[in-house]
Amino acid sequence: MPERTTTSMSEVTDTWLQSQKHFSNSVEHFYNSMMAANRAMFPTFADGENGEDERQPASSPELTYSKAEWTFEHSDEGDGVVGVGDRIRFSKRLTEEEIQVFADASGDTNRLHLDSDFAEQTRFGRQIVHGTLVSGVISAALARLPGLTIYLSQDLQFLGPVDIGETVTAICEVVEDLGDGRYRLTTVVEDEDGETVIDGEAIVLIDEVPEDALDEVDA
Repeated sequence: MPERTTTSMSEVTDTWLQSQKHFSNSVEHFYNSMMAANRAMFPTFADGENGEDERQPASSPELTYSKAEWTFEHSDEGDGVVGVGDRIRFSKRLTEEEIQVFADASGDTNRLHLDSDFAEQTRFGRQIVHGTLVSGVISAALARLPGLTIYLSQDLQFLGPVDIGETVTAICEVVEDLGDGRYRLTTVVEDEDGETVIDGEAIVLIDEVPEDALDEVDA
C-alpha cells in the first residue's frame, strides 16, 4: 500500500482551486445541487418564535450526523487508512419531505417531482425523486470513509428513475491511489431491486481529520 502523504491546508486549497478550473458551469450547478441534496438528508428544522420555519437544523448530534434507519457498511483492511479495494455502502429511504426540502434548497421545482397530477401525464406516469437527490447518497457514503473527504470531481450517468419512498444504496469502491491523498472511486447507486439507477466515477481528496474533532469523538 502506498505511503500516506500528509497534505497541508495550503496544498489542499491549491488542489481544490486547480480542480475547479476544469469545471464547466453545468458542473458547478451539479455541486450546488449536491449541497442541496446533502441538506435534504436532514429535513428536521426548528420553528421560530412566530411559528415560522427558520431553516435551522436540529441541534441533536444524533439527528445531525446519523439516523437509526440509515445503514452503512465499510469493507477495508481495518487499519483506518483508505486504500485500493476499500468499499463502502450507504442506504437510506428518500421521502416526500426530503424531496420538498431539496426542491426548496436547490430551486429545482420541476413538477415531475412535486405534482402528482402533472407527473401522471409524463412518460414516467408518477412522481419520481430528483436525480441529484438520489446521487446525494454517494456523497453520504464518501463522507463515511476514514479521514476528511473532499470532492474533486464526479461523473454520473442516470440510468433509471427512483420512486418516492424508495430505499436506495450507494456503493463506492476505491480503484486507484492517485497520490497526494487523492483517490479514484467507482460510484454506483442501486434501487431496492438491486438495479443500477446511477453509475459513475469520483475523484476525492482524503485529508486528515482535525485533532480537535478526534478529541470530541473520544470524549
